[in-house]
Amino acid sequence: MAKKTKSTKEDKPSFFSFLKNRQTSTLVATFLMLFSVFLCVAFISFFFNWQEDQSTLQQFTNKAVKSNNLLGKIGANLSHFFIYKGFGIAAFIISFQIFLVGFYVLIKKKLSLIITTTNWNLFLMVLVALSFGFLDKKYALAAGIIGFEINEYLQTFIGKTGLVITLIFLFMAYAIIRYKVTFDAFIDRLKEKRAQRKLEALQEESDATANKEVIIEEEKSKSISLEKEKKSEFELSLENLKPTISKYSDVSSKKEEIDKDTKNESEIKLKVEDKSDIKVNSSEEKVVAIDVEVSKEEEHETENLSDKIVKDFGEFDPTLELSNFKFPTFNLLKQYNESISIDPEELEANKNRIVDTLKNYKIGIYEIKATVGPTITLYEIVPEAGIRISKIKNLEDDIALSLSALGIRIIAPIPGKGTIGIEVPNKKSTIVSMHSAISSKKFQESQMELPIALGKTISNETFVVDLAKMPHLLMAGATGQGKSVGLNAVLTSLLYKKHPAEVKFILVDPKKVELTLFNKIERHYLAKLPDTEEAIITDTSKVVTTLNSLCIEMDNRYDLLKAAMVRNIKEYNAKFKKRKLNPNDGHQFLPYIVLVIDEFADLIMTAGKEVETPIARLAQLARAIGIHLIVATQRPSVNVITGIIKANFPSRIAFRVTSKIDSRTILDAPGADQLIGRGDMLYSGGNDILRIQCAFVDTPEVEKITDFIGSQKAYAEAYQLPEFIGEESGTNVDIDIADRDKLFREAAEIIVTAQQGSASLLQRKLKLGYNRAGRLIDQLEAAGIVGPFEGSKARQVLVPDFVALDQLLENEKNL
Repeated sequence: MAKKTKSTKEDKPSFFSFLKNRQTSTLVATFLMLFSVFLCVAFISFFFNWQEDQSTLQQFTNKAVKSNNLLGKIGANLSHFFIYKGFGIAAFIISFQIFLVGFYVLIKKKLSLIITTTNWNLFLMVLVALSFGFLDKKYALAAGIIGFEINEYLQTFIGKTGLVITLIFLFMAYAIIRYKVTFDAFIDRLKEKRAQRKLEALQEESDATANKEVIIEEEKSKSISLEKEKKSEFELSLENLKPTISKYSDVSSKKEEIDKDTKNESEIKLKVEDKSDIKVNSSEEKVVAIDVEVSKEEEHETENLSDKIVKDFGEFDPTLELSNFKFPTFNLLKQYNESISIDPEELEANKNRIVDTLKNYKIGIYEIKATVGPTITLYEIVPEAGIRISKIKNLEDDIALSLSALGIRIIAPIPGKGTIGIEVPNKKSTIVSMHSAISSKKFQESQMELPIALGKTISNETFVVDLAKMPHLLMAGATGQGKSVGLNAVLTSLLYKKHPAEVKFILVDPKKVELTLFNKIERHYLAKLPDTEEAIITDTSKVVTTLNSLCIEMDNRYDLLKAAMVRNIKEYNAKFKKRKLNPNDGHQFLPYIVLVIDEFADLIMTAGKEVETPIARLAQLARAIGIHLIVATQRPSVNVITGIIKANFPSRIAFRVTSKIDSRTILDAPGADQLIGRGDMLYSGGNDILRIQCAFVDTPEVEKITDFIGSQKAYAEAYQLPEFIGEESGTNVDIDIADRDKLFREAAEIIVTAQQGSASLLQRKLKLGYNRAGRLIDQLEAAGIVGPFEGSKARQVLVPDFVALDQLLENEKNL
């Protein structure tokens, strides 16, 4: 089937598929680039010769008339069209854009980039033409007819000034949106200049104070020098004093050395202090100058780190690994003739019978209205005043008798209307195809998380519900009434709407034949336990393990939601896409998980509480973390659909059942026993009950869809559920050889002889009590002679004969 779909795609190539050939794309690119040069030369020549060439425009085919344009009559006509009749000087943008398109084709740029650049340049061309429209009429050629006329037209509404302001805004919007021009750099420069001015002002103040201090010090030094000059001539300076004894002691020399050292030290100190702006005068008074350091403003991030990552790399895309995944096409689904044939005679006959039947019981009708659906027609009755509704409701069987029809259902009253509804099956029913439900505008444009197209209502409208808001669905009905088709419709809806990264299915099929077609999409959409071969679960023991594993997945997801501080999976995934959650902390994109169980009654019979407990736990808690259950059963009895299950499954679908008791078990209301079968169903979303004709999807259609998806690139493996290790019944205790019972050898021989491992056998043969016989069985299991506990069955004997028994016991002794 996959090969057929590929051949149909090859029969209908896309418009740009010829560019995939490298030779063709190079040829097209070269032509476009040379044609742009052709246009540019023709435009330039037009501005010099356009007046002389006006007469040649009407005589294009006349060989005697020649054009002054460098590129002849073709160049003159093209230039006249684009410049004179078009956009004036702005027409050069057309030449530039054609050259750019050719260059992009040559270097294999994406088609989306070519389209966006073309749109932006055309927008710029219109703006430039409008701007040149302000020139005088003498220079109207610069704007072209389009630019000049649009300019004048807009001036009549917003005036010249208003048009100038509008053009300035449009040019700024063009620059900001296309080239991402912002005023951040300009604002930062203003801030820097302002900070520099402050620094310069502070430096000038510090320099002024320093100059004042220098002047004061100079005046002090002058006054000191004058005082020295006024000293008496009799006063001898210390420098002229010399010792009288020629051979004086070394003490004086040492003192001189010390004095020199101190002078040197003082000089060094002065030099160091000069560097630190501290001045020392002769009177040893220190004046400290203040060096003001202006603290810079702390830099702040303008945006959050996660927003910055999103800006740089974009939002996280969970579909990136399978970015080329294609959803199934509509032509995989079969179309039927779904035009509802309205038979006026049938409607009139039914109306008369209903009116006559009610008249027989003295019930008058004020008004009657008919709504024709695919399989049934709804007659809305407005009874006369003073008539009890219960009186009409009790006549259900009488109306069915008069109409000679099955499946008469009375709705008294219709919710939201002041009428009583009588549903009567049509003689010619119409098939509601899955194609019409999936291709409907209501389904395609739905913004639901998990949209499901169930079928069509009485008013022939496609009925679409959100599984995420249900949040679980219970389906029940008798054999052959459309449950399996309903399940296929639910799964098909999700396959047509959700990417493999967004939803995963766990399929439980005890019948082993209903859901096997979905094996082909195992690595796309299915989830399974690790180290299991088949993704579709058919073994009851594996169902229990899978349900418990799903409970572990639920707990793990709640831990992630708690760490992310969100309430549900939608908020969590939105936060993860915005890169606000770190994958290194264990966060990941969480797909929705839909658990589908086809035959729930069989599981309850075989596993009982082991299945019911995890299902009840999932139904109670799993809604917020994106795990949803769809449970189908054909035996809607109380021991199968228990109160715990019903309480947590507010959304229910009832196909035709055999009795009113079964209808009440499913819907808590009668009506399902009055359905006509073949996909006719009642949907209860909590309060109201709607009658819907289920969309029909056949097995070959499901096979085509799964083949189409299975033929595409998939993940390396199916979605892995966490591993669940169950509590095995049995001892699993290593018993020491020294602590073994005295009768251990004899008990082992009896078990090997009988090839049956049970405590009752040892009780009979060895005349023991049950406790001692049980201990012996535990010791035999620890020794590896008998297998583990298997419920009511006898334990398996692992030793075939006495020789093997002796060898086993000898090996134990050697160890």
